[in-house]
Amino acid sequence: MKRTAMEKLVAWKSSDERKPMVLKGARQVGKTWLMKEFGKNYYKSFVYFNFDEEDELKSIFETNKNPQRIIELLSMIAGEKIHPLDTLVIFDEVQECPEALNALKYFKEKANEYHVIAAGSLLGTLLAKPKSYPVGMVNLLDIFPLTFEEFLEATDAPLFAYYEGIHKEQQIEEIFHNRLLEAYNNY
Repeated sequence: MKRTAMEKLVAWKSSDERKPMVLKGARQVGKTWLMKEFGKNYYKSFVYFNFDEEDELKSIFETNKNPQRIIELLSMIAGEKIHPLDTLVIFDEVQECPEALNALKYFKEKANEYHVIAAGSLLGTLLAKPKSYPVGMVNLLDIFPLTFEEFLEATDAPLFAYYEGIHKEQQIEEIFHNRLLEAYNNY
């Protein structure tokens, strides 16, 4: 499946201005899928940490501020070495560990060679509190539910090709109108 947000993540990866990335969005809009798919397709490897499922992870961020030490400990947990530039570090459900969210500023300041991406539901509430996250030290990306175009491309490529070719005030043949209407109702 192709998500338009992926293009923004690819641009972030190669940006000279790259900071740790924080994905914001409602529950079930595809943040986790997007991060894992990005790691799978654009990095040699990725490591995934979920603060909702692995409660013990919080202790790493509660007792450490040094990003090198955090990476060392996370490598042990993941069972593989985390390499700068080659490994995407994913923090999911980061709202469960405000210290991890706050630690992102240390990655920007002291270890920006590591590519770190974080996401969580209800981050808006946490991000509204200035002390809870590193203002100006992270890139923010809003993730929205699948658009109709993304849905159509994923479910019916030929109909999507037709849809993309439609011009303003163009007469749409009834058969395609009906198919597009059916696809929209399924969406």
